[in-house]
Amino acid sequence: MNSRFEGTVSGGSAPAQVRRYAAGRVQGPAKMDFLARETPVAFEYNGVSHATLLASPCDLEDLALGFSLTEGILRSASDLHDLDIVEAPQGLIARMTISSACFARLKARRRSLAGRTGCGLCGLETLEDVVRPLPPVRAPRQPIAPAALIAATTRLRDMQPLHRETGSTHAAAWASLAGDILQVREDVGRHNALDKLIGVLMHRRQPADVSAGFVVISSRASFEIVQKAAAAGIAALIAVSAPTHHAVTLADELGLMLAGFARGDGFTVYAHPEHLA
Repeated sequence: MNSRFEGTVSGGSAPAQVRRYAAGRVQGPAKMDFLARETPVAFEYNGVSHATLLASPCDLEDLALGFSLTEGILRSASDLHDLDIVEAPQGLIARMTISSACFARLKARRRSLAGRTGCGLCGLETLEDVVRPLPPVRAPRQPIAPAALIAATTRLRDMQPLHRETGSTHAAAWASLAGDILQVREDVGRHNALDKLIGVLMHRRQPADVSAGFVVISSRASFEIVQKAAAAGIAALIAVSAPTHHAVTLADELGLMLAGFARGDGFTVYAHPEHLA
């Protein structure tokens, strides 16, 4: 890993001097605060540039692998032969070497994708690019206790150091069926945060058993959030905010339990409540 930003909370933020006002008055002298970084990250496959995202410049190996899997570029983590993060004058580049079969498929359906932090679909050329055919997910290994969902969403609030520092990032977490948070990834983009989480879960050296847990996200559940989770085989997703209608429809079709408005001691289930105990 060649990037000096990689793998630290401070790498995802930058200092700034601010002045605070209240009741029409400045509150003391200027103070130091921290802002979340938005860094252009370009993805190259076998030397060919494919996509550029704005992302928090930390956990970029996870982002590159997760994005490649959830976009259908890779069939599995074993299709990624090499990955290097290098600095460029305008940002960072994730240079990947992938299998010849995956690269041939990528060239056949190559598109220009201009990523933004607020939308996971910007730059898609056709309607067929938006909705990809995916197999139904397998049900969780055992029904999930409602108390486990509540415990995980509660614990997530205290496991977001970048958000605590900047107040402007999203998080995606992997929780056990007992509600214990096992992995957390943060990013300025909610899609990026989930891709980072999926990247670490699907790592070829230690892939996670996705039937043994569920995902918690600190944002709303949009269509592409559900699509990315289903592409990784994840069967249960809970969001702190609401889902969209398209997200619920897709979750229903793919067998994914989707819950939202996870706040306090309650939540709302929109699709496949049978996955709950």
